[in-house]
Amino acid sequence: MNTTPKVSIVIPAYNRERYIGMAVRSVLDQTYRDLECIIIDDGSTDATLEIAEQFAREDDRVLVLSDPVNRGAAWALKTGFEAARGEYLGQVDSDDLLEGSALEKTVVVLESSPDCGLVYTYYQDIDEYGAILSPGWRCSYEYSPWLILSVFMLFHFRLFRKSVYEQAGGIDTDFNLIEDYELCMRMSEVAKNIVNIPEFLYFYRNHSSNVHANNRLAIVELTRAAIESALVRRGLSETHWLDVRYNPQYLIKEKISLTEAN
Repeated sequence: MNTTPKVSIVIPAYNRERYIGMAVRSVLDQTYRDLECIIIDDGSTDATLEIAEQFAREDDRVLVLSDPVNRGAAWALKTGFEAARGEYLGQVDSDDLLEGSALEKTVVVLESSPDCGLVYTYYQDIDEYGAILSPGWRCSYEYSPWLILSVFMLFHFRLFRKSVYEQAGGIDTDFNLIEDYELCMRMSEVAKNIVNIPEFLYFYRNHSSNVHANNRLAIVELTRAAIESALVRRGLSETHWLDVRYNPQYLIKEKISLTEAN
C-alpha cells in the first residue's frame, strides 16, 4: 500500500472462520474505495488467520496482524487503530456486515462538517444465516452526551476522526467486552458534534457464539465501572449516583420423565 488511505476499517477476529470472509468482503466491496482494511487475528485456533491472509494476497488494501495468544477484542482493536493510517477510523466485527454505501455516506458527513467528530448509523439485527430479524433496539434512542451514560446508541456503524480517538485516549484494554462503549463515552466528551445518519447501514449478527450473549454478567459489571468513571470525569459524581437494575426472567417448566417422552 503506497498511498495513505482516507479511511481505516479495523476487523478484530477470533475463531470466526464461518463469518470472517463475509465481513471482510462487505468492507472491500464498499462504493467508497479509498480505504484500508486491517484484520487483527486474536490468537485464532481455526482457519480465521488463513482466510484473512488470503484476502491480503488478493487485495493490497488489506493488512493482517496476528498474535498467537488470545488477548481479547480490546487488545485487537487497540492494535488495529494504532496501525491505522487513515484520517477516519471505523470498526466492523468479524461476524457482522457493512452495507455497501456505508462508508460513502459517513465519509461525506465528516468531510462536509469539520466540527463533527463522529458519525453513526442505524443497524439491523440478522440471524446466523444473514436473514434480517429486526431494526436494532438502540436505534430508537437519539444521541445526547447525557443519554450515552445509560444507553449505547452509538452501537454500529461508527466512523470517527483519528484525532478525536487520540484526544479521547484510545482504547482502554481494562474494559475488554465493552471497550467500544467505554471509548464512545470518552469520545462524546471531546467531540464537538456527533451526527446520526438514520439509515440501516450495518448488520449485527445474532448467534450462539456471540461474545456479548455469553458474558452478560461481566458486561453489566464493566458497564457499571465505565459509567461511574464517566461521572467522575464529568464532575457529576458528587451530585449523581448510578442505580443498576437487573432484570432476570424466571421460567418454571414442567418436568417430563423419560418414559413420558418416549
